[in-house]
Amino acid sequence: MDELELLKKGWKNEDTSRFPKLTYNEICGMILKKSSSIVKWIFIISILEFVFWTLISFVLKDADYNKRFDSYHAENIMIPFIVLGYIILAYFFYKFFTNYRTISATDNAKKLMETILKTRKTVKQYVAFNLIYMALSVFIVLGIQFNKDEEMISLIEQASANGELFRFYAVTSLIAIAAVLVIIGVILGFYYLIYGILLKRLNNNYKELKRLET
Repeated sequence: MDELELLKKGWKNEDTSRFPKLTYNEICGMILKKSSSIVKWIFIISILEFVFWTLISFVLKDADYNKRFDSYHAENIMIPFIVLGYIILAYFFYKFFTNYRTISATDNAKKLMETILKTRKTVKQYVAFNLIYMALSVFIVLGIQFNKDEEMISLIEQASANGELFRFYAVTSLIAIAAVLVIIGVILGFYYLIYGILLKRLNNNYKELKRLET
């Protein structure tokens, strides 16, 4: 239990002689310190997450599926898409860092509350971007396979010859959607455990500051 929570519990007891009488500025300072630490960890975890997925991509680079996908020569589609993803991720890393710098230099409750709200908004946008980018990646790869993969083209031609082209596309799309939903569920669970806990603590600090301001 941190120092602020211990003091809050002590104030609720009848015997408060053992607990120091903190001023408004001292309480704000403690909340500021906690909030700064939380925002710093949000920034660090986002970087570690990026490094983790980059390492996974590097390890799987020589996998049979990736080698097969490289043979499609879809660089004109994938490279701009990947570069765009890196640019947007760099923007979020910059926002996380600037939020940390801002909250570390903050010396008043109002500014701290504004920075907490901005950080919460940035994290939610970051999570939404990752999920949307992942879903788009799946469907872009699937679209490339429909047009480049010889086995897939053969299946499409066979389905068309049998008058089952619509059924083929429908089943394939449903399978892809189901796979995306499962992946999104797993990633959301990860984000809830990591960023969700940090955001909850940050939100508690915001509520405490709001209570002090009233």
